[in-house]
Amino acid sequence: MGRDEHKQNSSRNPLAQTPKAEKTDGIDVEFSNEFADAADLEALERGKKADKRAKRG
Repeated sequence: MGRDEHKQNSSRNPLAQTPKAEKTDGIDVEFSNEFADAADLEALERGKKADKRAKRG
């Protein structure tokens, strides 16, 4: 019995040490009302309305 018989195949997942992507709640934490223009504010309102619709249905 050789040493290779007990060796596990580590080539199946070469990125095993890469952290998994974090789940987010969809909120953009870098949004700033100070620098927002009309399109940003409109998109923010549309997003809020879409969230309300998604929670209802």
